[in-house]
Amino acid sequence: MDELMNYEEAVSRFDPVIGLEVHVELSTQTKIFDAAPVVFGDEPNTDIQPVSVGLPGSLPVLNQAVVEYAIKLGLALNSKINPRSRFERKNYFYPDLPKAYQITQNANPIILGGYLDVELEDGTPYRFPIEHAHMEEDAGKNTHVGAADGRLAGAKYSLVDYNRAGVPLIEIVSDPATGVGANAPEIAGAYVRGIRDIVRALGISEGRMERGNIRADVNVSLRESPDAPLGTRTETKNVNSFRGIENTIRYEIQRQAAILAVGGEVQQETRNYSEAISGTLPGRVKSDADDYRYFPDPDLVPVICPPEMVEEIRAAMPELPAARRARVQKEWELSDEELRDVVNAGALDPIEDSIKAGATPAGARKWWMGQIAVYAKDNGIELEEAPVTPENVAELDGLVASGKLTDKLARQALDGVLAGEGTPSEVVKARGLEVVSDTGEIEKIVDEALAAQPEVLEKIKAGKVKAAGAIVGAVMKATRGKADAAQVNKIILERAGVA
Repeated sequence: MDELMNYEEAVSRFDPVIGLEVHVELSTQTKIFDAAPVVFGDEPNTDIQPVSVGLPGSLPVLNQAVVEYAIKLGLALNSKINPRSRFERKNYFYPDLPKAYQITQNANPIILGGYLDVELEDGTPYRFPIEHAHMEEDAGKNTHVGAADGRLAGAKYSLVDYNRAGVPLIEIVSDPATGVGANAPEIAGAYVRGIRDIVRALGISEGRMERGNIRADVNVSLRESPDAPLGTRTETKNVNSFRGIENTIRYEIQRQAAILAVGGEVQQETRNYSEAISGTLPGRVKSDADDYRYFPDPDLVPVICPPEMVEEIRAAMPELPAARRARVQKEWELSDEELRDVVNAGALDPIEDSIKAGATPAGARKWWMGQIAVYAKDNGIELEEAPVTPENVAELDGLVASGKLTDKLARQALDGVLAGEGTPSEVVKARGLEVVSDTGEIEKIVDEALAAQPEVLEKIKAGKVKAAGAIVGAVMKATRGKADAAQVNKIILERAGVA
């Protein structure tokens, strides 16, 4: 078990520096170098062609859509597009890499430099620096059977699925992010969320971390002060959740600080994230670039991106997240704090989709930021993973607006939707939740309540209209909350002759 220093003490004694290598799986129809389809969840080893599995004599052919997607991402990340990039072979052996090398870009990547501005929950801005981004092919997927956390150590045997081999990736490599201090975990989480929002807005990736569409290698090092040289870093591989990224950074800061505080040395190594301990476990000693023996791939020509091609793609770019946030803030009449709350909750997409489906901006925000957000938090899931659709929210909002449901009944209907009982209308019907709209029936119940409490009626007649609340409560109890309280109150005042 690793020894950990208290986090607050660690960040007060040492200066954290972080870096992220974010792998974005592109949603092209076919793979980067062959015509095998890109599909999630198919039977293992069915979405393959000779190039995917490295059969002798098979030759790669670059998918043009990958280049176009890379240019879009580079422009969105404030980067320069390299007019002449090239592919190289990164040589290493692992069962999920059938050729024993990966086709990637190293010396001449397609995207150069850049940055992404992020904002923390309290509104603090941070500019995350980007060194470069490059195109490459993904490896297959190893499944280690019989070991804790699915790791190789202790496994009885391993299975390999090559469906993912050759799926196009863009790897975004950051420069060291300095000055992060105690906010290091939150800054990293905000950065990866920002990348996810961009790739979704561009339509180049689904950006679903639970499917591995976005994965991050997390680098952490500590130094004595901001003026000191960079410390020895560790790299935690393939972290595929925002919580995992933040936990990795927090854990590594605490672990490395405990080592350095007693005069020890941090080993440069790769590590693995463990959900069980919300921290990292040792992997292997980190390889240097020389170990991979990079050399230009002789089967692929350089990638040429003339300026006119880049400008044509720039002109066709969709609305990016920053511009979108400014637009919805104005359209939905949100304060800076309200907008920040919506963004931090991951509610921007569901709210906007609900509005497109027919909900009012206020209604959509109310349900997503209220009851659904509570459900997501209680179940430890992202908001968009809650079992309710934008169409459900629009339908619920419409039922309230039409007077068929009160807010209280609508909350009960939403409980049913979240419990998997069907759409709002189906839940309303099954649970008998619809508002009692028969005026004659409500008047009858009001008259019965007034007859039972004549002293209240006299108070109302005397001008003490707040006394009507007792009658409203009685009517709501008699109708099991299905009457419209405003309508009931109006009838009571009419009966008292003070309406």
